[in-house]
Amino acid sequence: MKRTAVYVIVAALLLFCGCGAELSMRKGDQSYALGEYSEAAAKYKKAYAGIPSKEKELRADIAFKLGESYRHINYVPRALAAYQNAVRYKYPDSIVYRHLADMQRISGKTKDAEKNYQIALEYDPDDRLAQNGLESCSLIQELKDNPTRYNVKKDNLMNGRYADWSPVYASAEYDQIVFTSTRKECTGDDLNGITGMKSCDFFVIRKDEKGKWQKPELIEGGPNTAFEDGTCSFSPDFRTMYYTYCASDPQLPRPATIYESSRSDAAWGAGKPYSSASDSIYNYAHPAASPDGKWLYFVSDMDGGYGGMDLWRVPIGGRLIGAENLGPDINTPGNEMFPTFRRNGELYFSSDGHPGMGGLDIFRAISTSDSTWTVTNIGTPVNSIADDFGMTFEGDYTRGFFSSNRNDGRGRDHIWSFELPETVHNIVGWVYEKDGYELPDALVYLVGNDGTNMKLNVRDDGSFTQRINPGVSYVLLGTAKGFMNYKQEMTADSTDQDREYVLQFPLSSISKPVLIDNIFFDFDRATLRPESAESLDELVQLLKDNAGVTIEIGAHCDYKGDDDYNKRLSQQRAESVVDYLINHGIDKKRLTARGYGETTPQTITKKAAEKYDFLKEGTVLTEKFITTLPDAQQEICNQLNRRTEFRVIRTTYGLFGGN
Repeated sequence: MKRTAVYVIVAALLLFCGCGAELSMRKGDQSYALGEYSEAAAKYKKAYAGIPSKEKELRADIAFKLGESYRHINYVPRALAAYQNAVRYKYPDSIVYRHLADMQRISGKTKDAEKNYQIALEYDPDDRLAQNGLESCSLIQELKDNPTRYNVKKDNLMNGRYADWSPVYASAEYDQIVFTSTRKECTGDDLNGITGMKSCDFFVIRKDEKGKWQKPELIEGGPNTAFEDGTCSFSPDFRTMYYTYCASDPQLPRPATIYESSRSDAAWGAGKPYSSASDSIYNYAHPAASPDGKWLYFVSDMDGGYGGMDLWRVPIGGRLIGAENLGPDINTPGNEMFPTFRRNGELYFSSDGHPGMGGLDIFRAISTSDSTWTVTNIGTPVNSIADDFGMTFEGDYTRGFFSSNRNDGRGRDHIWSFELPETVHNIVGWVYEKDGYELPDALVYLVGNDGTNMKLNVRDDGSFTQRINPGVSYVLLGTAKGFMNYKQEMTADSTDQDREYVLQFPLSSISKPVLIDNIFFDFDRATLRPESAESLDELVQLLKDNAGVTIEIGAHCDYKGDDDYNKRLSQQRAESVVDYLINHGIDKKRLTARGYGETTPQTITKKAAEKYDFLKEGTVLTEKFITTLPDAQQEICNQLNRRTEFRVIRTTYGLFGGN
C-alpha cells in the first residue's frame, strides 16, 4: 500500500509539472508573439525545466524558442547554450545551425562557428547569411591583424548601470549630445517586456561654458513617454527631431514607428507620428535626416526589401509607405539598421548580413550613383565580435561616439568614444643654389588641385615645412631673385599614416655658368653616352619651366692635346647637347653652342673647396697649377676642367612677341 501511494504521488507530481510546463510554454508563445522577448525567455526557461529529458522533440522546440528569445535581447551566452540544447535534441529546422554558429562567432569561437555554418550550408547551399557568416570567420582574423588607427574607449559620463546607446550631436556648436537610455530616471514605471529594463527615453548631455561635459539629464519637453522612445536624429538646423516610438499593448504586437518633435527654444514639443505609417503592420524605425535636409533615411521590414530589416529613404515630408529601398549594395537578407550621416554626406549603418566581425558591424557607404553604393567595413577596433552601431561624428572631425555591447555579459549597450588620430602629411623642402648654398631669400609657391594656393617663405637655412592634404596633387615652384625657377610636382599618398615628403629645389643662377652634372661622351668623340639622358632631361624641363630664358651651352676640355683639336672637339660636344635639347622640344632659337676647348679653366668655388681639401676657393685650374700636383690630384683637376655648362644669355625671350 505504501508503494502504491508513492506511485500515485509521483504520477501526480509529473502531471502537475507537465501541465505547468505546457502553461509556461503557451505564455512564452504569447509573449514572443508580442515581441516581449525578455518575458518570453523567462517563461520558456521555466517550461524547459519542467519537460523530462526523454521528451526530446518538445525539449528541442522549447530550447530553440528560448535561443531565439535570448538572441533578440542580445543575451549571447544563454542564446548559445539554448541553441546547443536544440541541436542536441535534434531540432528539425536546419536554421538552428546558422543561429548557433552566429552565437559562437559572436562569442569568439570561430572554429566551432565554421563547422556549424558548413552544416547549415549542407542543408541549404543558397543560404546567403550562412555563406557570409562562414566568410566572416576568416575575415575576423584579417581585421584583427590589420586594425585601423582609431582609438576607442568606453565613455565615463553617458553610461549608466543599464543600457545607453545611439548618441547624436544635437547642436550646431556640437556642445550637446542626445542619447537613448533605460536608466532609472526614465519616465515609465514598469519594466519593458522586450528588454526586462525600463522603457527607454532621451537624455541630453551638455558642455558648460568651459567646454566640460556635464551630467546627463532627461531632455526638456514632450518626446519622452512611458513607452519606448529612442534612436533619434536631427534636421540640419537642429529644430526637428526624428525618432523611433514603440507603444506597448498587452494583447497585440505594436510595431515601431517614426515620430517627430519640434523644438521651441530649449524645450521639445510633444511627439507626433511622422506619417500615416504609424498604423501599419510593419516596423519603421531609426530615422536619419540627410545632411542636405532633403531625405529621411530609416529602417523597415516592409514588403519589397531583401530580408530582415532594410534601409529605405523618402523625401523629407514624404510618406513612409512607398519609400525607396537603398538596394542590394547595402541591404542583405540579414538586418541593416541604425543609419547615421557624417556632415560630408557619408552614410554609416550597421549590419549583421554583410561579412564582418560578429553581431552588428558598422559600415561606411559612399554613393556612386543614384542606385549604387561602395560599402566598406570600417574595421577594428571600432567593430568587435559584439554589436556595434549608432556612430555620430563631431562635425568634420574624425571623432565622436558610437554604441556597442562588447564586454557586457548581459548584452547591454553602452556608449564608446572614437577618434582617428590626425594624419599629418608634410612637405619638407630645401631651396639652394645649384652647386652652392642655401637661399634664405627664396620663395616657394604651392598650388594644389584641392584649391590650395600659397606662398611660402623659407628659413635662414633655405628650408621650409608645409602641411598638405592626403590624396591631393601639388605643383611647387621654387624662386629667388637672380635665379631660374625650379618646379616640382607631387601627389600626396591617400594613406592614413603620417608621411613626410622631402623635396629639393636647386636653383640655377642667371648671372654665372651652371654645371650640367653627369654629361658623358664617348672617348675622343662628341657622341653623348646614354647615361647623360637623365641630366639632359632635367635641363629640358628646366627650360620648359622658364620659357623666357635663352642659354649658351659651353663645353670645356682639359689642357691635354692640341689646342685646335680641343677647340673643335668641345664645339662638337656642345652642339651634340644642343641637338638633344632641340630633339626634346626646346626651340633652337633659345640655344647657342660654344666650344671653349681649354681656354677657360675652372675656378674653384667654396663648395668645391670643401669637397677637395687640397684646393682653395678662387683657385684657377690652369695647366701651370695642375702640373705642380701629385698625379692623383692632377686627374681630379682635369676632370673638373672637362665639363659642360650652361649660361643664361637672356630672360625675356618671347616676352614682347619677338625673339
